[in-house]
Amino acid sequence: MNIAKEEVRRMLDQIPDDASFEDIQYHIYVCQKIERGLRDIEEGRIISQKDIERRMSTWLERENGPK
Repeated sequence: MNIAKEEVRRMLDQIPDDASFEDIQYHIYVCQKIERGLRDIEEGRIISQKDIERRMSTWLERENGPK
């Protein structure tokens, strides 16, 4: 059976019976994002905190002008 389908079945067993379609979609969305993040880490697609701070600093200077 399809792995994604099995994961959704397991998830459905764990969420409340009164969950809305929107709740179910949100749970699927969050699971997808977590899986993607874990895959990115495994494949080395990460950015250090220092690099993020440097990038944000540059971006903020452009938005707000030099300090």
